[in-house]
Amino acid sequence: MSSPRLNRVAVLVLEGAKPLDVGIPAQVFTTRQSMPYEVRVCGAAPGLVTGGDGLSYHVADGLDALAWADIVFIPGYRFPDREDPPAAVVSALIAAHARGARLAAISTGAFALAATGLLDGRRATTHWHYTRQLAARYPSVRVDENVLFVDEGSVLTSAGAASGIDLCLHILRGDLGVAASNHAARRLVAAPYRSGGQAQYVPRSVPSPLGERFAATREWALHRLDKPLNLEILARHAAVSPRTFSRRFVEDTGYTPMQWVMRARIDMARELLELSSRSIEQIAGDVGLGTGANLRLHFQRILGTTPSSYRRTFVA
Repeated sequence: MSSPRLNRVAVLVLEGAKPLDVGIPAQVFTTRQSMPYEVRVCGAAPGLVTGGDGLSYHVADGLDALAWADIVFIPGYRFPDREDPPAAVVSALIAAHARGARLAAISTGAFALAATGLLDGRRATTHWHYTRQLAARYPSVRVDENVLFVDEGSVLTSAGAASGIDLCLHILRGDLGVAASNHAARRLVAAPYRSGGQAQYVPRSVPSPLGERFAATREWALHRLDKPLNLEILARHAAVSPRTFSRRFVEDTGYTPMQWVMRARIDMARELLELSSRSIEQIAGDVGLGTGANLRLHFQRILGTTPSSYRRTFVA
């Protein structure tokens, strides 16, 4: 019996490529038992590509890798606002998209993706330092400077390097399910889930110490999702007033505290549906939603499907 075909990932290294941006998708999707992907790192042509930050890359593949790939990552590169990428690169990206490949830009890789015209009329983001330049250079793109990543289906964009991890985990969640994404996050020692709608940064004159407290509170809540959790309980753990907690929590995560708790409960339910044979009623109790009817209601509202349908999708 033949093995199923691996999902094909191409990482396109352009002149001035940033090392973290190149390394993130290459490492996240590296072939291993838990990751059914095959990765090729490519350039405009095989050979040496001068990167940014004092590093260069020797790539084995040229643009033919884009005709091979199911997903094409475009890492960020230096001085993206000065000129468009080579015409051959733009054409290869358009052709890859036309045959069904997803194109995912990390940081300033959004400029190369915008040069194809595929972002016209769509939301996109890039590193906060370059959002104005992206909007000025490509006025048909709806640039959102206050998010970590944007998923427009066949084209995806993310902010700085760290949000490239969030984007990769988001893609994994859609491809393989939340359990596989959480496994990859643990391997990377990364946060298992940050909302794409979370702000890139919150400008303050003096850094607030509340972020660390809230991270600890979120971690604490994740380990007691089966127990009662409300705004007062969470604020008490964070040692701030409910009003302060609620306001700062939205700034940090893009969700109200109770929206975040509900999504965390649904994520836990997803993992149990993928990995266990427990009934819908049992899982509802495990994640603090009480009844199967309540789980079905919120599962449908957030994910647009039922727990039973979800289980059939991810369980062979």
